Amino acid sequence: MTFDEFFAGWEDSRKLFDALRATMEAVGAAELRVGKSHVSFRRRRAFAWAWIPDRYLHGQHATLVLTVSLNRRDTSARWKETVGPMSGRFNHHLELHALADIDAEVEGWLREAWETAE
Repeated sequence: MTFDEFFAGWEDSRKLFDALRATMEAVGAAELRVGKSHVSFRRRRAFAWAWIPDRYLHGQHATLVLTVSLNRRDTSARWKETVGPMSGRFNHHLELHALADIDAEVEGWLREAWETAE
């Protein structure tokens, strides 16, 4: 599946993803893989995923969700949910509604996840 196919019909989600990808590029190089349900950011292993909740859930949801895998449980109130540990990793789910949601704190979490994914 291509990026265009993944985001077809979800233009607002695509705008947020493009901003997220630009933030990730400022952190460091990562391979992007498009799947049926998400786009993953990878180094040696995947460390972050972006997905569109309205594809799977009914009702009003965030435009895009960012899942970040950290080797610790982060206690920020911004996380919608934290799941783990799975193999010593915690998956943190962050709802993204607007471009302003992709800020320096998000960049810091991406950097931390990126550094531990090598």
